[in-house]
Amino acid sequence: MMNRQKMLQDLEEVTVWDIIVIGGGATGLGAAVDAASRGYKTLLVEQEDFSKGTSSRSTKLVHGGVRYLAQGNIKLVREALRERGLLLKNAPHVCHNLSFIIPSFHWWQKWYYSIGLSMYDLLAGKLSLGKTKMLSKKTTMQLLPAISSKNLSGGVLYQDGQFDDSRLAINLAQTAAEQGAAILNYCKVIALTKTGTSISGVVVQDTISGRNYTLSSKAVINATGVFTDKVMEMDDAGHQPIVSPSQGVHIVVDEKFFPGKQALMIPKTDDGRVLFAVPWHDKVLLGTTDTPIKEISLEPRPLQEEIDFIIQHSNRYLSTRITYKDIRTVYVGLRPLIKVKGKKSTSILPRDHTTIVSKSGLVTITGGKWTTYRTMAKHAVDSAALACKLSKLPCVTDTLKIHGYTENTTSSDMLNVYGSDAEKINRLMNEQPLLKEKIHAALPYTKVTVVWAIQHEMAMTVEDVLARRTRALFLDATAAIEAAPLVAALMANLLQKSEDWQQQQVKAFEAIAQNYVIH
Repeated sequence: MMNRQKMLQDLEEVTVWDIIVIGGGATGLGAAVDAASRGYKTLLVEQEDFSKGTSSRSTKLVHGGVRYLAQGNIKLVREALRERGLLLKNAPHVCHNLSFIIPSFHWWQKWYYSIGLSMYDLLAGKLSLGKTKMLSKKTTMQLLPAISSKNLSGGVLYQDGQFDDSRLAINLAQTAAEQGAAILNYCKVIALTKTGTSISGVVVQDTISGRNYTLSSKAVINATGVFTDKVMEMDDAGHQPIVSPSQGVHIVVDEKFFPGKQALMIPKTDDGRVLFAVPWHDKVLLGTTDTPIKEISLEPRPLQEEIDFIIQHSNRYLSTRITYKDIRTVYVGLRPLIKVKGKKSTSILPRDHTTIVSKSGLVTITGGKWTTYRTMAKHAVDSAALACKLSKLPCVTDTLKIHGYTENTTSSDMLNVYGSDAEKINRLMNEQPLLKEKIHAALPYTKVTVVWAIQHEMAMTVEDVLARRTRALFLDATAAIEAAPLVAALMANLLQKSEDWQQQQVKAFEAIAQNYVIH
């Protein structure tokens, strides 16, 4: 049960934690699930909301990484393909198989891509999602109705995975709580504590109440993504940065610009990145970019040249024409890439993860990607157990079912809108018919999703509801802004908040959402 008040009580009642995880993104939540399911007394603290940053702003793919295969990183591809297979088995309610097509514009490309992708299938082994197929020009155009026919000679179809990133993050938080972990959003680590030269805990501030807690722990895991270096500096003032942040931009348009059920993948754009057109929640995601940045923030902003780049490349390959006015949402995620000496372009930096144990015993895990979150978590917990002399307990997450797991995915439309607890939410709607009303005509969500998010998913703000418990902000930013007052009123009623609180929430959400709107 996700109950924030109960979790805050745990901070007062637990004398010593086995493991405290800092960071509530994919890796931190994975580490909390791993540690708690092994039997360690586990606490996770996140300075904002779960998956507020990078982990809610991905391309929504669970993939082995065709590009990494081209770079020769067989180890990463093999690991990612195994994890892709396990994730689709353990969380089929939020992950599914998706067909991708690489169009061929020269006769030899079809053979070239087919051979490479057959290797991709081979590396997946028993967890393969299906065989690669070569397609004629006619079949390619039937499956990709929006593809430009100019110079098209055919295509190659292969299988990968798709998911809803922040919905999986919430399900991981719920899984960790079910395994006995305490999971807290809006709790910021403001200091690390030491006994002698060894890490012995953290000082956290509940940013909602303003109260500070000094907590003792046998092990501390730093899983803060692009904020990794800030926590490492708390441990060692002389720490030299190891993260080279890069930002990736996606634009979201209506499905009329890219109809059909298959995704498009262009293996190499002008900057060496992959271009995707991916159907998602009855919209289409187009992206992404890879731009090195110096300043990290919770709300990164797209550069005009990044949006131009995506539009130009999309229009190069599609018969439909996308303009600025067609963009429903633009969103930006920051990648915590690991610095490599001599490499300046972030598009060629490795996507592998790195685990570091400092002299004081702080365990840092960074790099990687959503698909490999489970192995990253395992390595972090293994390192913490070894470095801090915890009892050796085996990892069980390769077969652990994620909260909301169901073998019956026939009601996929309901799952798309209501997520993992669709059946329970449906019952609540039947008990209170007024909750069936939509929060906005242009969005698929009803009032019940807001109520459920507050009562069962620890949503504390309008942004939590519209950006992550639902995906409204990522589907249509203007509609999300227009829905904010209704959502704030529903929340205020349930949380017993004032009219001032409602107005502040609407204003705060509008300020953030303006970053997602094209002006």
